[in-house]
Amino acid sequence: MNLVAKTYWAGTPFNMRRLPNDYAVESLLLKAPDGREHRGLLWTSRKTPKPKTGAVVMHPRGDFQHHYVIPRLVESGIAVLAATTRNPNNDTTTVHEEIILDVASCVSELKRRGVQHIVMIGNSGGGALNGFYQAQALKERGQRIAKTPGGRPTRLNQVEMIPADAMIYIAAHKGEGMIMNEIIDPSIVDESNPHLTDASLDMYDEANGFFTPHALDGSDAQWSNYDASFVARFRAAQRARVARIDAIARALIAENERAEQLHADGDFQKLPLDRQRDILRREAFEPVMTIYRTMANLHYVDRHLDPSPRDYGSIFSLRPDLMNWKFMGFGRYATPHAWLSTWSGLSSHANQMTDLPQIP
Repeated sequence: MNLVAKTYWAGTPFNMRRLPNDYAVESLLLKAPDGREHRGLLWTSRKTPKPKTGAVVMHPRGDFQHHYVIPRLVESGIAVLAATTRNPNNDTTTVHEEIILDVASCVSELKRRGVQHIVMIGNSGGGALNGFYQAQALKERGQRIAKTPGGRPTRLNQVEMIPADAMIYIAAHKGEGMIMNEIIDPSIVDESNPHLTDASLDMYDEANGFFTPHALDGSDAQWSNYDASFVARFRAAQRARVARIDAIARALIAENERAEQLHADGDFQKLPLDRQRDILRREAFEPVMTIYRTMANLHYVDRHLDPSPRDYGSIFSLRPDLMNWKFMGFGRYATPHAWLSTWSGLSSHANQMTDLPQIP
């Protein structure tokens, strides 16, 4: 069943439509302050071999190395370092307290090359990535976040983080976790069985105000109309589901930490070999959580909410009611640490609503 909108593939929205005029491009292997490698392309104008201003273009998961802002910036004499993070095209293990170190390596690389002024361009999820970086970079060492939401020590207080001189946002959202708060399906009753549904919280149930299209491509879709009481219950239940998943993630982390403690115990070597083996396996275990049905934003199908001339459906499909059950979507797989750091709107530090007020 192909439910992906043709416009999604035809207009994959981040790539440039043309190359810059009279450009030079250099492929870089970048190294973050914690030693992790990631890649980038440095675009410059041949007419401006020593640019004074440079831009950093990144996204937590997406590959922005050919981003559409590059041509005109380069033609204006601005160097553009367009880079991936350490987790390109797969955010299963993405911890924002780690990937902002990748941003740090890009800023440092431009400074090393003599660029005087740094501008960070945040498009989509790149906005929250940059906002989180800038909020931390402006703090003195010792005042930055010391632990991830999952409890792991960060390296933010041990590394150089050079603040940018300016930030530009293009269609940036509040943060991936804040997005998840609005798109997660609250009608799921059991995280291990996605078919168990509380019909009273199902936005795709006609009893709650949904209009079901008949055409698989959504060509006959009509806007739904949810009443205020349902909207309030739905939004509260979304946050409640995020909280439940947070609790699952923290329980899994606690199991791992318990095994670490048992391994570190002075009597570990006295235990039977099968018990030692079990403890070591539990310490090494990295569970991956499956987050079912994350395409349930009321705004997809009800234009009365946040009124605008937008088209029906989600970025992926004109049938979000069915696409909600497919693999493609946001935050569908995550380690417990990645869920808490990136996709939980209740736990993530990469939140524009808290980061931007820290930036003068």
